[in-house]
Amino acid sequence: MPVEEIVALSVGTEKLSGYLAYPEGEGPFPGVVVIHEIFGLNDNIKDIARRFADEGYAAFAIDLFAGRNRTICMFRFMSQILTNPLNNGSIRNLKQALTYLGQQPRVDAGRLGAIGFCMGGSFAVAWACSDTRLKAIAPFYAMNPRPLEAVARSCPVVGSYPGEDFTAKAAQRLDEALTQHQVEHDIKIYPGTKHSFFNDQGKTYDASASQDAWQRVLAYFQAHI
Repeated sequence: MPVEEIVALSVGTEKLSGYLAYPEGEGPFPGVVVIHEIFGLNDNIKDIARRFADEGYAAFAIDLFAGRNRTICMFRFMSQILTNPLNNGSIRNLKQALTYLGQQPRVDAGRLGAIGFCMGGSFAVAWACSDTRLKAIAPFYAMNPRPLEAVARSCPVVGSYPGEDFTAKAAQRLDEALTQHQVEHDIKIYPGTKHSFFNDQGKTYDASASQDAWQRVLAYFQAHI
């Protein structure tokens, strides 16, 4: 059984919170930051953190909506993704979350990665362009940062995208850019699937694609983190 706790921390004027799940034992364990989609830090995201803990990772699911109006946050996040994707408040919050995770006694600070979904996946791709502590990332149905050439600085990427979604084109462009810049990657588009196919509590859940994507992420993280 994973060991779970709710985390609240202050970094300067920022107040961050999230859900932390550990494997049993003393570690040190590799760590993963889990970045939610527009639905926030819900039961689905907490379950993903617990699944990582079951696989031997310390997983910190950050709540980017904590203490804030969700509607205002969504406008701010979309503005960040579209106009200033590489250096914004959300990226700084994610870096602070990674710092917190790496400072935990049961976490190996040299073995850190991230996974994100939709909005969270977009943040993960952009974040990886400016944080060398990340050893691998796993974006799901994410948008690309601009300029796309920034991914030349990225860590290895294992990405999962739905074929029936606007992000499928983003996946193709990301695959081409990572190949061009010789960044190790595994980008897969799942034909016939829709946005949020990995969310087993949503209407577009696809069990087959979800299981395949999960196994790919685990294998990739095992090799790189």
